Amino acid sequence: QVQLVESGGSSVQAGGSLKLSCSVSGHIFRLCEMGWFRQAPGKEREMVSTIRTNGDTNYAEFVKGRFAISRDNADNSLYLEMTDLIEDDTAVYYCAADIGRFCSRTWGQGTQVTVSS
Repeated sequence: QVQLVESGGSSVQAGGSLKLSCSVSGHIFRLCEMGWFRQAPGKEREMVSTIRTNGDTNYAEFVKGRFAISRDNADNSLYLEMTDLIEDDTAVYYCAADIGRFCSRTWGQGTQVTVSS
């Protein structure tokens, strides 16, 4: 059974920074693309950033220049460095990993990020 565990969520003031971490454990035959998604109250889950095994990254327009995604393939970890946080960044942030022979998507339980003015 594969498990994704996020950490690093917190309450911060606008302009602050946070670093989220995601650890993938269990029987990982193959780890494909990984990413961060978020869901704010009353809104649908949206993509924040993704990263391929080769390091290619993709960012949502609303975080470009402020967030940086990275991964450590050696220990199956994913990170999201968030800077210049704004109130609209308030959401539950979810780690996602495409795992196995068919790169099936698995989700973490989420970590809360709250940004206040």
